[in-house]
Amino acid sequence: MTSKLDFAAGDFVVYPAHGVGRVAGIETHTIAGIEVTLYAITFEKERMTLKVPVAKARNSGLRRLSSKDRIKEAMETLQGKSKVRRAMWSRRAQEYEAKINSGDPVSIAEVVRDLYRGTDQSDQSYSERQIYQAALERLARELAAVERIDELKATERLEAFLSKAA
Repeated sequence: MTSKLDFAAGDFVVYPAHGVGRVAGIETHTIAGIEVTLYAITFEKERMTLKVPVAKARNSGLRRLSSKDRIKEAMETLQGKSKVRRAMWSRRAQEYEAKINSGDPVSIAEVVRDLYRGTDQSDQSYSERQIYQAALERLARELAAVERIDELKATERLEAFLSKAA
């Protein structure tokens, strides 16, 4: 059974649990006597290569980069009013992690917006900072890939956007 390839070597893709990666190539391996075609996806920052079976790529959430419209929607989300629920931190932290791992830029933008602290606001706990940084980094990487700018510029743009909205 051969399935049509959705991605080619060199394409930027988003894998929900790891963010933006690049298809390094398409490989065929024999595993337990069965021939399997895999996408080899590299994540520069983590120095990691992930191999996803082509047949399971869609179910795993592997997708193309977001459209400029979807990124625009994420940027608009950053400017929205922060929605911090009064639930226990552990519950909110789980929800934030789930949003980050969804791979959806608008959900990730919600996390960034909700955990952003301007210079005039109270300090964050260590775990809030960690989740904020993870979300900001994930969003910046996709913005950088879509806009074809480096990650640092993308992060600066997001933070400038946030401080204007605050």
